[in-house]
Amino acid sequence: MTDSPAHVLSDAELDLLELALGGAVPPSAVLAALPDLPADVLLTDAENTPLARLTRTGADGVVLEPLKPLAAAIGPQWDAAVRRPAREVRTDLASGPDGNALGLLVTEVPTAEESGTAAALAAGSAAVLLLVPAARRAPEPGAVGAPGLVRAALALAGTLAERTGARVTTLVVPWSGPAGTDLHDVAASYGAVRVETLAAHRTPATAERVAALPHVRDEAVRALYPPASAAEVVRAASGGHRQGTVVFFTGLSGSGKSTVARALAAELEDDGLGTTLLDGDEVRHHLSKGLGFDRESRETNVERIGYVAALVAKHGGTAVAAPIAPFAAGRAKVRALAEEAGARFVLVHVSTPLEVCEARDRKGFYARARAGEIADFTGISSPYEEPDDAELVIDTSVVSVDAAVDAVRAHLRAAG
Repeated sequence: MTDSPAHVLSDAELDLLELALGGAVPPSAVLAALPDLPADVLLTDAENTPLARLTRTGADGVVLEPLKPLAAAIGPQWDAAVRRPAREVRTDLASGPDGNALGLLVTEVPTAEESGTAAALAAGSAAVLLLVPAARRAPEPGAVGAPGLVRAALALAGTLAERTGARVTTLVVPWSGPAGTDLHDVAASYGAVRVETLAAHRTPATAERVAALPHVRDEAVRALYPPASAAEVVRAASGGHRQGTVVFFTGLSGSGKSTVARALAAELEDDGLGTTLLDGDEVRHHLSKGLGFDRESRETNVERIGYVAALVAKHGGTAVAAPIAPFAAGRAKVRALAEEAGARFVLVHVSTPLEVCEARDRKGFYARARAGEIADFTGISSPYEEPDDAELVIDTSVVSVDAAVDAVRAHLRAAG
């Protein structure tokens, strides 16, 4: 098994693999989404856990062999009853008296009106499947995520069972819109004879009220939704008022980026914003201890900083980082990590000229690099690729620390 090449799956690809292993889509769907894979390949998660082996058997044929269970899309704390594979649910329905099962896609938190709509749609059905699409990626700030949708669907299931007498089951569908798949087709694979999207039956008046919710009080939410749904909407809104932010300083050693970053972090913390400072030297001592200073090691260090910063910002915090980050590719990875986490990313190029940085040389690094005692030293024996995508450019040889901090704060205010 270890001789096969490996492919690390993205979150959307993990969703697709789980669907294929559960019988919701054919194994060929994985191959269609990943056409460039070798003929025999291990599919792994980001932690390099081998999840499945994919083997081509012909022009279009493919065998998908499960190796280890996938982590659940909505977390391990959920009862297995809501995470059943499509194949198992389909078999249960076919073997029982519930062959006319209705599938209701719960893509948004059900309103009070939609509780009645669901009951009307379920009339005459012996079984109802409440199918909640649950992507592994984080929701937009302020939006109800998959766990909240599941809780709201479970509450709706109880109400629906009382009103209709049907057997109502809530199921998570690991789906994030992978290419080549259709949500209604995926839902039908669970055994539903008919599939309806509950929110599609929302009246124009209700849709207008839902659209206005970000601008109204909690009382309006509770008037529009049943209690369980209202609780999820309020919970999501309270956590989504603040978008996380990554402020990423880059520049030569001695450019002043650490000084500005520390001053900025102190002011933001004083403003009541949860702020984490990721300074180059401290990160080297803790997060990247043991790494060298060759190009690969420095890129690894920058990516680790970006990963931690994105985690902070994902939960509404502010991360301020100040590594040298000399290469454009590494900075691009950090930007991508932040944006994938739904965070605002601000790249600040501290453009203080080399001669000024070298004249400061408080740690004696430039002198040692000039003497050949330090290899791969940025600005001397290793290049610094100046960014062309920085949101701000600051030269601390002409701008004071206070003015630099004010410039970053002004940019953050303007960005919302």
